[in-house]
Amino acid sequence: MADLVSVLQQTGALSSIAQQLGVDEKTAASGAGALLPAILGGFKKQAGGGGGGLEGLAGVLGGLGGGGLLDAVLAPGATPADQGNDVLGQIFGSKDVSRTVAGQAANSTGLDSGLLKKMLPLLAMAVAGYMAQQGGKSGANAGGGGLGGMLGQVLGGLTGGGKAASQGGLGGLASMLDLDGDGNPLDDIIGMAGKLGGR
Repeated sequence: MADLVSVLQQTGALSSIAQQLGVDEKTAASGAGALLPAILGGFKKQAGGGGGGLEGLAGVLGGLGGGGLLDAVLAPGATPADQGNDVLGQIFGSKDVSRTVAGQAANSTGLDSGLLKKMLPLLAMAVAGYMAQQGGKSGANAGGGGLGGMLGQVLGGLTGGGKAASQGGLGGLASMLDLDGDGNPLDDIIGMAGKLGGR
């Protein structure tokens, strides 16, 4: 997840999140590194499950606020976490998953789970907004297919999935995370957060 953490640093999102939570950027980066696998896993589930593939995910991102989500995180003042909670609700489907992800990240980093619970919606907004902005730049004149394809490239590039183009229509998303394929995204997402403790 180092690539995505550095992208969030470059956009200024990580600094903005750290400021809002009253922590230094190093602490925010540590928390982000622990939370991002689950967030990206949620986007993968959205694209790969009954979510209509990458074009469906592109539509979801647009409906949630698109690139404006990242702008909201970067704007001065408090970020409206409700929008981030909407993103989490869409990709996780349950507040229980969000709580579990925050708890697992707290165990692996030693950070306070309350802090991580506050960070989770802000991170989800930043990632969703970044993907929507990158997708919009590439696919603005190409319709939904262009945006969907770009989302696959963005997600694949963020996670180092260079050989993703041939992975069955999911683009970069297919090689993003190696989920166990048992049809239960909840334990996959919890497992992803848990695996961080063994690094």
